[in-house]
Amino acid sequence: MKLTEAEWTVMSVLWKNERFALKEITDQLYEINQWNKNTVFTYLTRMEHKGLVEIDRSHSKPYSAKVTKEQCAKEEREDLLNKVYQGSAGDLIAAFLKESPISLSEVERLRKILDEMEV
Repeated sequence: MKLTEAEWTVMSVLWKNERFALKEITDQLYEINQWNKNTVFTYLTRMEHKGLVEIDRSHSKPYSAKVTKEQCAKEEREDLLNKVYQGSAGDLIAAFLKESPISLSEVERLRKILDEMEV
């Protein structure tokens, strides 16, 4: 379930709450991308077919996320890891650490994770 940039935007709204009416989603997405009701409805319908969104037409707030943010993030991480770093988590982490400074508390958190993994 590879999400497009637009689908990530829609899902970021759906992950905020349990259920939504179309107007609630449209209002939030209009602020971000200036999408109108028809555009949002088209995305939601397509995303339902992909298994990302659930539409319960018997409900007053029919729209909800069918997948979690963590499920989607996990797939993105795995894709990046395999595509760019040939499955080497160490190379991925090293690249991030070289390019982005981290705080002392983050260093300690990483040490704790590594200790728990008995690496």
